[in-house]
Amino acid sequence: MPQNEHIELHRKRHGQRLDHQERKRKKESREAHERSHKARKMIGLKAKLYHKQRHSEKIQMKKTLKMHEQRKTKQKNDDKTPEGAVPAYLLDREGQSRAKILSNMIKQKRKEKAGKWEVPLPKVRAQGETEVLKVIRTGKRQKKAWKRMVTKVCFVGDNFTRKPPKYERFIRPMVRRMAPLLTSILCVCVWIWSHTQN
Repeated sequence: MPQNEHIELHRKRHGQRLDHQERKRKKESREAHERSHKARKMIGLKAKLYHKQRHSEKIQMKKTLKMHEQRKTKQKNDDKTPEGAVPAYLLDREGQSRAKILSNMIKQKRKEKAGKWEVPLPKVRAQGETEVLKVIRTGKRQKKAWKRMVTKVCFVGDNFTRKPPKYERFIRPMVRRMAPLLTSILCVCVWIWSHTQN
């Protein structure tokens, strides 16, 4: 017998406590409370990593629930159709059978992807400040929130130089900085440029 199976061997010989199942159930039910307490008390980098892990777990759980979600559907059944005259109020439900079908996530995702890249561009609308500028939190405890990162494409001149990163209020990433200006994003760029000049 392998050395590491001593617990199983003990259980075979002596059995388990009489309240083993009850204790196990209680421990499992307490686990959620303990995890939330741990999440509330944690600070710093450990907390960030822990929250990220919990967030991904929740997303995964929601995805699996959605995948296995069942819906009721009505299907017409020709075998159950009664012969002869049927009253008008029974016509709509004659010979129907209810069936449960699994919701198809792949079709939904395809629809979303298809609508994402529509070729005729919609009319250029005014961009909100929250849409264009993302708040960047700084400091040891992430308390300071005076920095902003530009999330849309912006125009900069040829003589553009960055300020020292410590004092840079509006961060314009290299990917977003464009020298030639496209007409479709003109109003966004002008808006950002005017806001970043102060």
